Amino acid sequence: MAGPRDLDPSSSPRALLGAELRHARERKGLSQAELGQRVFVSGSFIGQLEAGTRRMQPDISRLLDDVLQTGGFFARNFMAAAKSKYEAHFADVAEAEAQATAIREYTPLLIPGLLQTAEYARAVNREYSPTTPKEIIEEWVEGRMERTRLLDHPTRPLLWAVLDEAALRREIGGRAVMAEALRHVADLAHRGRIIMQVLPFSGGGHAALQGALKLMEFTDAPPLVYFEGVRNRRLEDDPTTVSEVRFVFDLLAASALPQRKSLALVEALAEDYSHEEHP
Repeated sequence: MAGPRDLDPSSSPRALLGAELRHARERKGLSQAELGQRVFVSGSFIGQLEAGTRRMQPDISRLLDDVLQTGGFFARNFMAAAKSKYEAHFADVAEAEAQATAIREYTPLLIPGLLQTAEYARAVNREYSPTTPKEIIEEWVEGRMERTRLLDHPTRPLLWAVLDEAALRREIGGRAVMAEALRHVADLAHRGRIIMQVLPFSGGGHAALQGALKLMEFTDAPPLVYFEGVRNRRLEDDPTTVSEVRFVFDLLAASALPQRKSLALVEALAEDYSHEEHP
């Protein structure tokens, strides 16, 4: 029987690589969990490779070729599927976002990346890396704005964002930038494109005091959780962790202001920022 052909670079490499992995696994009569055990990853990770929501790494590609007897196919082709326009630490997250059917996110200090304006993103990146050349900053902003185009689709993905009040009141980039950024969030909420809630200062402590979280769900792959802190970012698929994070998000949503009150607060703050002086 002929083995799989090398990938066509003009097609979607990650989707094709995932499809070939699924076919090769099924030919061997292995479940995702069984294959994962043989290559030292979880079954859900295999499912994400097959669905194209995770990138294949070189050591995994060689193990897959050995176990599935695919004649070096995955070792030859994993680089085509690993290419990304995003920085290595964030590539899997950005590309998972693009395939997610639902994204639930809590941000304690910033407006979420998918809801940012270009000027706000530019100011954030300047604060992150003040010595980075302007042209590199512009590349980062362009990449972030490309991510926001996910919301051009009228319904997919479902995006449910819980924003801490601190993210709305921390002035980044100046008052005009903040006014534009909050009006953009309000516009998305008005159009019914996002579910947006604000977690107010008046609520006191809450279940996510340790930091930001993002939960992504997919049609044909297990969910993923992304945690982000200062120089500490990780993407996880452990079912127990996913379940715990889902519970944390539910608690946050229950503690946050209702959607109408959240929208009113965002619009009021945008109006305040639009004035030249602090109220």
